[in-house]
Amino acid sequence: MTTRPPTPSRRTLLRAMAVLPASALVLGESPGLLGAALAAAPPGGSATRYTIVPFLDSDDGTVNVYQSDDATDFRLLRSSAYTPPGNRIRDASILKHTDGSYYLTYTTHTWQDVSTTIGFARSTDRVNWTFLYDHPVPVAGLSRAWAPEWFVDGDGSVNVIVSCSTTDDEWIFTPYLLKAADSALTSWSSPVALAGIGKNHIDTFLVRIGSTYHAFTKNETTKYIEYATASRLTGPYTVSRTGNWAGWGSYREGPALVQLDNGAWRIFFDGYGDGTYYYSDSHDTFATWSTPKALPAVSGTARHFTVVKETVAGGVSLARNVTRSFRSANYPTRYWQESSSLLDLPVVTSSSTSAQKQNSTFTVVAGLADANGCSFRDAAGNHLRHYSFRGRFDADDGTSAFAKDATFIARTGTASGSVRFESYNYPGHYLRHYNYQLRVEQTDGTDLFRQDSSFVPVTGWA
Repeated sequence: MTTRPPTPSRRTLLRAMAVLPASALVLGESPGLLGAALAAAPPGGSATRYTIVPFLDSDDGTVNVYQSDDATDFRLLRSSAYTPPGNRIRDASILKHTDGSYYLTYTTHTWQDVSTTIGFARSTDRVNWTFLYDHPVPVAGLSRAWAPEWFVDGDGSVNVIVSCSTTDDEWIFTPYLLKAADSALTSWSSPVALAGIGKNHIDTFLVRIGSTYHAFTKNETTKYIEYATASRLTGPYTVSRTGNWAGWGSYREGPALVQLDNGAWRIFFDGYGDGTYYYSDSHDTFATWSTPKALPAVSGTARHFTVVKETVAGGVSLARNVTRSFRSANYPTRYWQESSSLLDLPVVTSSSTSAQKQNSTFTVVAGLADANGCSFRDAAGNHLRHYSFRGRFDADDGTSAFAKDATFIARTGTASGSVRFESYNYPGHYLRHYNYQLRVEQTDGTDLFRQDSSFVPVTGWA
């Protein structure tokens, strides 16, 4: 078997040549699954599921499928899940359509070649894919059609935003919109340029909130992801944020957004300049963003993807207003126990004192910040919250900050019957034991972290 060398970024190669220089989410809706609530924790018995289908840094001829329940810890569902019958597959964007099937659209050729088509594939289960067709993009003098991104508008219409260049300057891209002319996604309108974004922008991804369209697009001259808004889908867009406005740095591409269970927006982007895949969160509708972090597990492997978010059956059902004790999944003699207001993980047995048993028993209640989440009360009525990322019990002061600190989203654990508790206001951070203390820490994508953050709810000791 021939091993391909690592696939270089198209931008890196263009720089070496010394030449100059998508998908949709409507607030409260999911691409192709209109009306599905996004800004809330999943109800009991249900789970959140995020799916990505990236091509690989080492191979642009196939894609892997990964899934996650928190948009941070992505786990491989199937490797080499789809290989087109010809050409390549890059920049794959995924859609859950109203027919219940999943669709991919993607770049059909590698960076060196003329590429005047975009590809389409279909799956009923996200892992077994069938090639549909390559669609010629009818732009006069087209040289390259790259990075098609799904966008579902508020009226349910399905669109693809594709970055196109022409033969008069094959490396200068402009975003165009194609609108599906049928529900089978087999016929498309003539391309319409998105007014206002302008030439030399690539990888344009759209989000609609209310009546405003928000565009995230890479400026190929500056190498920064820019931000623009419009009142109409086709524009005119006004670019209002340029340069390093969000603190993401330069040489970033392939922005893709999804709304998390706590209502925050998360952006993913390919840090092709340093070989890292990043994510960053906004809690104020794109005004400010958290410091970008490397995406665990898939960073350095995955390239340019978008995300489908769904609520699916099979999640955790944790009864409310019931007392429980919580046993470590990987240290089964150890339990949560309050000690001087802090949460530790000592050994608890039938021989433990009454006080120790009482301090290892908690009441599960509806989440203070989200009723679908959960909060925990001790015998004195104090709530478990994170403070400087340490688990501790404090009296509810009635503030929204306390409510968020004291709310956790229940995710399925590693062992049968076990649960992981994700911080409501720090997505991707979990209660886990370290040196037998309970802390809220960011997942690192390892099995050990998943085990350390898994706990089995059992009958209360007291």
